[in-house]
Amino acid sequence: MTEPTAPQLTPMPEDWRRALAVVAHPDDLEYGCSAAIAAWTDAGREVAYVLATRGEAGIDTLAPAECAPLREREQRASAAVVGVSTVEFLDHRDGVIEYGPALRRDIAAAIRRHRPELVITLNHRDTWGGVTWNTPDHVAVGRATLDAAGDAGNRWIFPELTEQGLQPWDGVRWVAVAGSATPTHAADASAGLERAVASLLEHRAYIEALTDEEPETYVRGFLTEVARSVGERFGGTPAVAFELFAR
Repeated sequence: MTEPTAPQLTPMPEDWRRALAVVAHPDDLEYGCSAAIAAWTDAGREVAYVLATRGEAGIDTLAPAECAPLREREQRASAAVVGVSTVEFLDHRDGVIEYGPALRRDIAAAIRRHRPELVITLNHRDTWGGVTWNTPDHVAVGRATLDAAGDAGNRWIFPELTEQGLQPWDGVRWVAVAGSATPTHAADASAGLERAVASLLEHRAYIEALTDEEPETYVRGFLTEVARSVGERFGGTPAVAFELFAR
């Protein structure tokens, strides 16, 4: 018996001007999203990054106090490669981010500041495709981002934000989750794939600690294979997949 063919992915919406990407760590966006982001900034759209941590617990051979500024520099350089100049850090502790009102409030504040129509985050479920256990940080930030997209528009949730001059923003139309095992949409990665490779390579210290493979070989192989695999459900065009939640 042949297995059923997975349905084709729908193109991502294009009728928006501002996006906000919210993830837990430096490099989270570069492992798959940045080819799409490069294409979006090329088209004149604004994309800003908000990271819950500075990734200070991500390199075993570096103490957090030394690792945090290094990974922040790598993230800013990485974002610049794909046309993103605004990178903010919320300073939650790497590895022990707690889902709850404090995290939701910080993300809702970022949404009110940037007023995006599209919010991007990373897989918030317990596993990666039922095969690999996800990290608590990814789960907490992804879930909080989905919730904060609604919190940002309600003046009676976190009223202190209004007192701080951050007026409610109910203009989020979609939340796009990258790395989902159940994607619904995709963005063409063709034009942005080379810059995606260069963007991830800016995280050189992290990559060199992660693998013994030559960094460019590792990065190019990983990103090319992911884009090709997604493309099998996107008319054969290399692509970045998202699970899109409409609001």
